[in-house]
Amino acid sequence: MRPLRNVIYIQTQNAWVHKDNDNLVMKVGDELKARVPIHKLQGLVCFGQVSISPYLMAHCAENGVTITYLNQFGKFLARVEGPVSGNVLLRRTQHLTGANRDKSVAIARTMLSGKLYNQRAVLRRYLRDYGDQADGQSMAAELATAEKRLSRCLQQLTECDAIDTLMGREGEAAQVYFGVFQHLIRQPDFQFDARRRRPPTDPVNALLSFCYTLLTHDCRSALETTGLDPASGFLHQLRSGRPSLALDLAEEFRPMIDRFVLSLINKRQLALKDFEEWPNGSFTLKEEPRRILLAAWQDRKQDTLMHPWFEESVPVGLLPWLQAQILARFLRGDCDSYVPFLWK
Repeated sequence: MRPLRNVIYIQTQNAWVHKDNDNLVMKVGDELKARVPIHKLQGLVCFGQVSISPYLMAHCAENGVTITYLNQFGKFLARVEGPVSGNVLLRRTQHLTGANRDKSVAIARTMLSGKLYNQRAVLRRYLRDYGDQADGQSMAAELATAEKRLSRCLQQLTECDAIDTLMGREGEAAQVYFGVFQHLIRQPDFQFDARRRRPPTDPVNALLSFCYTLLTHDCRSALETTGLDPASGFLHQLRSGRPSLALDLAEEFRPMIDRFVLSLINKRQLALKDFEEWPNGSFTLKEEPRRILLAAWQDRKQDTLMHPWFEESVPVGLLPWLQAQILARFLRGDCDSYVPFLWK
């Protein structure tokens, strides 16, 4: 099994990051802030004004450590990586499969089935843990209705034979799921009425968008490590500069991100004072609370669970890589179909 390596998130403004022997060193001015062995790294994610030395950048490129640049609010700006790895025949097969309508739809349908299954699991978990509380009977009834509608949408996916119809069913399921998402939030200060992305107009949407960005970064790295082309997807349309396959792969893990965000809120690890509202009505997480979130994210990736396909207990952080492995095996013809990760 591949070892789980760390991703370093650097958000200290005006930081200077360079290589010292086999270590990554971060300084602000003349003050040493951090020193980390490079061989334990999978990637660097830099927020805002962070400078990296050419020698460290070259070392990262040669050793498969991806450098990603985001603005201070978590919006993707650029990515630095070394030569493209992987089997060119695998990528060629991937591109030919994407051009085949029936095969492409079959893979997209399977990925969306995993997403809807896992969304339903989020609702079922809440119903199991809190559905019998007296003050939440009406909420429990709404959640139960939503759970049944998600089950119906999941069954109807099998009848979809085109990407447009799949996206329609996914949109219907998202409307049902996020329509009751507020009931999963047990802190009254946090309000949520709909999923809004550009811009996120409340703290909950801001957290979801930010954590989805982290997930997409991990999915893209997993695909590149496996040798697949992250830009050539099956569900999301091809677009210049868009990691379509990474977005495809992320779909089945989004409900796990939702649970992570709910945990941060419900355990009071974050509060409304940790967010900043901007003139355009958008919300962003402040710098220090973002450190709390990133630390919790890294801890979450160390948790283990049983992967039903590999029949092994694996770290959560390896799940995108394992699913990329299954997809590569299917494209090479080593297994009959792509099997999504079903969260139990």
